[in-house]
Amino acid sequence: MPIFSYLAIPKRDARKSLCEELSTLEHCQVIPADNQDVVVVVTDTPDEHTEKQLQHTIKSLPSLQSLSLAFGYNEKLE
Repeated sequence: MPIFSYLAIPKRDARKSLCEELSTLEHCQVIPADNQDVVVVVTDTPDEHTEKQLQHTIKSLPSLQSLSLAFGYNEKLE
């Protein structure tokens, strides 16, 4: 079960839109910073394929300026 956290930077004056867009995505938790124009995004997906699809979807959001991976964990059970 991959768990990743990202710092998402919205385009100018698009923080609210970015939070709304991210909130509609499955496997995605949104945590807006109180004092910065930054949004923390935590994803918890069932597998790597779903995580990659979710990353692609997030990167294509119109209100997103940049996305930086802050933490990633993927425990492989064998």
